Amino acid sequence: MADQKVIAVVGATGAQGGGLVRAIAADPGGGFTARAITRDAGSDAAKALAALGAEVVQADLEDPASVDAAFAGAYGAFCVTFFWVDFSPETEMRHAHTMANAAKTAGVKHVVWSTLEDTRTFIPLSDDRMPTLQGKYKVPHFDGKEDADAAFREAGVPTTFLRTAFYWENLIYFGLGPKRGEDGALSFTYPMGNKRLPAIGVEDIGKIAYGVFKRPDLIGQTVSVAGELLTGAQMAEKLSKALGEPVTYNDVDPDVFRSFGFPGADEIGNMFQFKRDFEAEYAGARDNGVARSLDPELKDFDAWLAENATRIPLEG
Repeated sequence: MADQKVIAVVGATGAQGGGLVRAIAADPGGGFTARAITRDAGSDAAKALAALGAEVVQADLEDPASVDAAFAGAYGAFCVTFFWVDFSPETEMRHAHTMANAAKTAGVKHVVWSTLEDTRTFIPLSDDRMPTLQGKYKVPHFDGKEDADAAFREAGVPTTFLRTAFYWENLIYFGLGPKRGEDGALSFTYPMGNKRLPAIGVEDIGKIAYGVFKRPDLIGQTVSVAGELLTGAQMAEKLSKALGEPVTYNDVDPDVFRSFGFPGADEIGNMFQFKRDFEAEYAGARDNGVARSLDPELKDFDAWLAENATRIPLEG
């Protein structure tokens, strides 16, 4: 263990961080060991990571001193923020500065920062094709992360900027999967037209991050990843096969989607509209060959569905 490089993993009990801890644990000869950072070291999720051999350390991004201590002595750090806790890009920015400063203080040799594009470089705030949210964003959970990129650059820490994609797990946990209508038929609704939606399983994001840590030549680079790029119709076809009954994709105007009224409907509507209107740029940046080079076990949608289709709630 003494000669293994420690990777400090923020959000270790979450989706991306948990995948990275498990990827490191599954490769005991890989030269790395995981330090799982969590706000509650006594949680069942934290105990499960400890059982895999990870060092579990309690820290809170609202307590910079605790993050400094958690990063101390680490070779690498995986940094991620949690927009959906309070829907605040400002919180993400503050937390990014905390992590970047901790990485600098600790002398971390390689940071992998989970980020996304700034949609305002494609559709400025003055463009009324898409409503401006919170006064200064088009897609806050995208734009805030791009703003936070500067924290790592300004700190001068060696960083790979990992741009992720839509989680297929959103079909399970975020209410974006097919639902049964009054007629009993299954359908899902996105404002994507016939454009491709780059998407990925969260476990593969962790595996890709691990692959990045093995590639110091990627420091300073932006790496954009997806497991597969599919239109809504193609997703429906694959869902139909996996679920054993027909699933229909409904395309709607983004304004209609934004009117659905669930928490974050305007945010998610803007997100889909950005991905639809700028498919060439957004999808074009996500060659899944790059993802597969970093994660040879990368799953496409069929493979993900084979493992997860039964977990998609179809009622309600």
